[in-house]
Amino acid sequence: MTSRPGPAASASSLSAGRRTRDLTAAVGGGDVVDVLVVGLGATGAGAALDAASRGLSVVAVDAHDLAFGTSRFSSKLIHGGLRYLASGRLDVAHESAVERGVLMERTAPHLVCAQPFVLPLTPLVSPGRSALAQAGFRAGDALRLAARTARATLPAPRRTSATETRHLAPAVRADGLRGGLLSWDGRLTDDARLVTALARTAAAHGARILTRVRALDLTASGARVRDELTGEEGGIRARAVINASGVWAGGLVDGIRIRPSRGTHLVLRPDSLGPLPAGLHIPIPGETNRFVLVLPQDDGRVYVGLTDEPVGGPVPDVAEAPETDIGFLLDVLCSVLDVPLHRADVVGAFAGLRPLLDTSADGSGTAPRTADVSRRHAVLTSSEGVVTVVGGKLTTYRRMAEDAVDTAVRVRRLPAGPSRTASLPLVGAASPRVLAALPVPRRLVRHYGTEAPAVHALGVRDARLGGPVLPGHPVTGAELLWAVRHEGALDESDLLDRRTRIGLVPADRAAALDAVRRLLNDALPRHG
Repeated sequence: MTSRPGPAASASSLSAGRRTRDLTAAVGGGDVVDVLVVGLGATGAGAALDAASRGLSVVAVDAHDLAFGTSRFSSKLIHGGLRYLASGRLDVAHESAVERGVLMERTAPHLVCAQPFVLPLTPLVSPGRSALAQAGFRAGDALRLAARTARATLPAPRRTSATETRHLAPAVRADGLRGGLLSWDGRLTDDARLVTALARTAAAHGARILTRVRALDLTASGARVRDELTGEEGGIRARAVINASGVWAGGLVDGIRIRPSRGTHLVLRPDSLGPLPAGLHIPIPGETNRFVLVLPQDDGRVYVGLTDEPVGGPVPDVAEAPETDIGFLLDVLCSVLDVPLHRADVVGAFAGLRPLLDTSADGSGTAPRTADVSRRHAVLTSSEGVVTVVGGKLTTYRRMAEDAVDTAVRVRRLPAGPSRTASLPLVGAASPRVLAALPVPRRLVRHYGTEAPAVHALGVRDARLGGPVLPGHPVTGAELLWAVRHEGALDESDLLDRRTRIGLVPADRAAALDAVRRLLNDALPRHG
């Protein structure tokens, strides 16, 4: 077992040129790698990093792009497990709180920050429900303590007056407002950026990260794959195979039954709700521990989510947000607003499919509704030795990846030590003191960490790259060029829909498309 170098800017850079070289070596080189990972969402990228950081040789493939599936359609929250505590799932709740602390304090403090939320105590929230929610937030703080996350990282929950509640959420209706409940949780700058950082950190430890490479079939000793850019097919030989393809896992390994659950979010312009110093928890009528969340974003937009609806039939590449979900979220949101919103105020919507394991006895999907299905992950080994990891949630991706690699190491008898990822910083990570001292805009630091000065310098050297790609949106041409040179972006969809989130608003996507194509035409021939 050979050791790998630690993360460095050049070693972690993903580009079209590196993809070509790594694909040639993986498919045509004749070598047998230790681990092949299929799927480059958070769990798959996490598994590639876990295995590579143990000194194993790794190839990780995805039929599309980094974070193409569920991992880019989350609420961008790193949850502490409060919902699972309320339903008696103490193990899942504790695991979530521990993993939240790992991300916020050790591995990705540049990408995960503390997010305040206020639950407005309107006439629709009874005193009994208010007391129950307050007890829940205090229990969540006990989870923080049990997970050994510092108070400086996550402040204590508390009651707020009606005046303070209106200050934190000016759009909330004042009539009958009794105050609010303030709580804190972890929030990602962006979920797709977390996946990009995971993949790049894995690459820095020697993993070959291959997007646009589809696994056509899997065995315990490798996979037949197709390069989706050229149509050429070939084989990748491996000592262990990990299937981390999420809602598509059942299509690659027999006996895996997935019960997808759709989580829909709305996208609003910043002027729709006015200033939002805090997010909102809005109780869902008739539910004891479910809320609609209002989530202000760094780019000025606001996300409102989320639903939890079972999905049947074939799994699409990209799920659609149905009008029924949009109407439901608007109705719950408007129940607390001073000035109601309308369908025309919704400028975008997105839906992600959670890969929940179907545990019904006959695979019929007649188990309890998906909102009640456990989010605990499962690691399953097929009769011939393919390891599949399913279930779970974004917050616990690292633990899911660790468990999958542990299983592969044990079942396939690979020479590897224990996981290192609980203390392994991702690309761009540094202490809050170091990050605060970087002489660049704070928004760049929250997206790129210690690499922010290098991104900023691209725009300083070339004024054409320094300005916004789209009027009213903060993403610059420098960020797009950085994504092509260092983050594996190959086309306009990679740039608009995953390295940035411009594409979540269709009108913004259309307005930025020509500028993005011009940049790609200039960048790829020279830097691919």
